[in-house]
Amino acid sequence: MTVLTKIQIHDLTALRHALHRRPEISGEEAETADRIAQELEALGADRIWRQLGGHGVAAEFAGAEEGPTVLLRCELDGLPILEISDLPYRSEVEGKGHLCGHDGHMVSLLGVATGLARRPAKGRVILLFQPAEETGAGAKAVIEDPRWPEIRPDVAFAYHNVPGRPLGEIGLRPGPGNCASRGMQILLEGKSSHAAAPEDGVSPGPAMAALMQALPGLGTGAIGEKDFALSTLTHAWLGEPTFGIAPGQGELRVTLRCMTDDRMEALVADAQALVDQHCADLSVDIAWHDIFLSVTNDAETTEMARKVALSQDRPVHEMPTPMRWSEDFGRIGGDGAQATMLYVGAGENHPQLHNPDYDFPDALIPIMTDMFLGIVDHILGRAQA
Repeated sequence: MTVLTKIQIHDLTALRHALHRRPEISGEEAETADRIAQELEALGADRIWRQLGGHGVAAEFAGAEEGPTVLLRCELDGLPILEISDLPYRSEVEGKGHLCGHDGHMVSLLGVATGLARRPAKGRVILLFQPAEETGAGAKAVIEDPRWPEIRPDVAFAYHNVPGRPLGEIGLRPGPGNCASRGMQILLEGKSSHAAAPEDGVSPGPAMAALMQALPGLGTGAIGEKDFALSTLTHAWLGEPTFGIAPGQGELRVTLRCMTDDRMEALVADAQALVDQHCADLSVDIAWHDIFLSVTNDAETTEMARKVALSQDRPVHEMPTPMRWSEDFGRIGGDGAQATMLYVGAGENHPQLHNPDYDFPDALIPIMTDMFLGIVDHILGRAQA
């Protein structure tokens, strides 16, 4: 039985629908952040930080005695994807949608804030509503904010809903949980010429053709294997769409993905070596985008989450392999906290993340409120009513 009342669940669900109507993409979450801060003020947070690393918001709920800091983190941003839906609360912003479930993640943490009317016995709970997760820029910006030392946790938890798994199932995996990834943008410049005299120019075409074959070949192994790597060609552009010009410019974009940060360093070096090999006659500029560190789940905090899930009679899925998709929660663990991400089933037949017909399942709101409050109780205890 959930700690939330039926009225509280109703109100949180209505708030989730309101947030769903007004999605804001990475770096633009001002309206969402203001709404979250207002809700936290109304719920009696002891302290609120605004504009953390951009539009981030954090709230403190302090215990009566000294103790560790437990951080629970969610995301503010939506996606630049058109929502295709008949929902009465579908996105009102053309071309943007909460199609990853961050609206539900936010409201789950507001459910925790509701439950924290009865404070922890010791230490403090920090609820972090992080900006710009989808681009990999948000956690880095929050950690680089000069106020971060006031917030820095000892332990940290987050969750992501996972379509394709049974609703409410708690997926856990100590060690690598989400892959590291980064986008490689390769800008190539030679010299254009008349299409009747291509020998007078230097076309990036042959180098691009070679790289389009070679870069995907960097992929090795299967997810879960130590040497796993995936190199995915995502974009190619060569010159202008004409018949009279042999092109002088081109661009390739590739996403590199692997399980660990060390493996990523090697994969980056291999990709750069291929560019050097095939582009000797061209001017080359390489830029890196959407840089995600791997999420490496701490064994001790993962075990805490397992005990809490079992105590609440939640089914636990011991994940044999990491998620191939990335999550910038890895930076919080990389900053020194014992950190664990939970992978929570959204339903076996649920539309996949980032699909235009995806919607967060409201039934997860009380489940994850209870789960996170259970983790808080396990670590900090609760003050007597």
